[in-house]
Amino acid sequence: MKKIHILVLKAYVGPLIATFFIVQFVLMMNFVWRYIDELTGKGLDVSTISELFICASINMIPLGLPLAMLLSAIMAMGNLGENFELLAMKSAGLSLTRIMSPMIVVVSMISFGSFFISNNLVPYANERMYDIMFNIREQRQELNFKDGMFFNGLPDMSIRVGHQDLQTRLLTDVLIFDTRDENGNMTTTIADSGYIRMSDDKSYLYVTLFNGQTYEHTRNSQWYDRNTMRQHSFERQDATIPVAKITRPGDMSREFSESQTRNMVELEELMDSLNILIERSTLASYEPLLKKQIFQRDTTILPSRDTSARVDKSSFVAANFVDSIAKLPMRERAKVYAQATSAARSSQGAYSYDEQSSKLALTQLYRTENEWHRKLTLPISIIVFFMIGAPLGAIIRKGGLGMPIVISVVFFVIYYIISISGEKMSKEGTWDAFYGMWLPIFVLTPLSIYLTYKATNDTSLLDMDWYDVRIRKMRKAIMSRLPKSMQPERRRRKQQLTKQRR
Repeated sequence: MKKIHILVLKAYVGPLIATFFIVQFVLMMNFVWRYIDELTGKGLDVSTISELFICASINMIPLGLPLAMLLSAIMAMGNLGENFELLAMKSAGLSLTRIMSPMIVVVSMISFGSFFISNNLVPYANERMYDIMFNIREQRQELNFKDGMFFNGLPDMSIRVGHQDLQTRLLTDVLIFDTRDENGNMTTTIADSGYIRMSDDKSYLYVTLFNGQTYEHTRNSQWYDRNTMRQHSFERQDATIPVAKITRPGDMSREFSESQTRNMVELEELMDSLNILIERSTLASYEPLLKKQIFQRDTTILPSRDTSARVDKSSFVAANFVDSIAKLPMRERAKVYAQATSAARSSQGAYSYDEQSSKLALTQLYRTENEWHRKLTLPISIIVFFMIGAPLGAIIRKGGLGMPIVISVVFFVIYYIISISGEKMSKEGTWDAFYGMWLPIFVLTPLSIYLTYKATNDTSLLDMDWYDVRIRKMRKAIMSRLPKSMQPERRRRKQQLTKQRR
């Protein structure tokens, strides 16, 4: 390896490592702020928290690595250009492509390794992170009430206490809002004192209250009926409240709900299973709806003046049905319309019920396809970001953390907005997963080629003086072609003075 290649690698590897850890730290702060409420007050040991943070940082590599690649490339080439080292290399006869060749080798190796990280390491980290978060949520927060504040750690319940004795666990001035009723009824309990504790298996809540009142607010079934309020007092009230178990995400099965914990081979198997499930649910929904409810082939009695007359619907076209119904008496016609309306509502209800299962599987299929393409777009996006950052750094010739960070954030925000928009369209089924996930690559690849061309030819892409000269020439050409009446007053006076001098 030549010394000049070693110089370029030293200028690039240092900023790459530094920017990668900086980006990971920023993303980890976002993760901590999102889940700080679930991690505090659970009595977790250091090993569990460390494992959770490691898994979360691995999960953020696909998001942070392209940004680090862009920022480090701009910094490395900007430092070489600012110190005139890049100019000296070009003066020695080296082209920009040859100067960047050791960096391209390193980026290619990182891109190749990122695929295995995204395909193997990230799914395993997601699996462990989901398990840890599930165990943390299943342990439930300890019932350490704060004086005068509501405790919302239990589902569909809110508890406020005036004071809690830390030694005896006696609660005073207790207020409980219970909204666990499926019909929307709410129970409010007020007590002077009491005890509230969890069972050993965290499945039941034991409540013992003294000297209080219970108010039951009942909602009636009809909207025009008045709601009712019942109240009764008690000296002691004991209750055992079952606490719902926390379930993992998704109502199907775990294999159909966690596409982020699978590699490409497992995702392909999952997509095949989902396609079969969607086909079965679609046939179970549409075929009975079409054959048995909408287009029936059996004989049906159409009411007529002669009640013994049986009419076969399959022997009639739509016009004959309309004519036959129009000739019926008013009562029999109303009966036909009522039967048709009932059949339509029944069909709609049956279809809506079957549609939910197929819709859930279809939504999971879209997400699985997105995850499959995401594992392929990561290596390509790393190369594209490098091909944007390196030429751009050679053009602006500014190192440090000032201008490179601004430019990197602008490009990454554009990439992120396009990526989120395309992913949303593909999740909704509006676009195919290929177009939704590869849209940022399609948009930024021409930009990388254009910047590489400009940097190779030493074009003054960001030279403001060059743009100022071009704008002045363009303005002068436009003004010269305008009629005199549209020209500025100052220009017309200048022309008049010129004529008078002549």
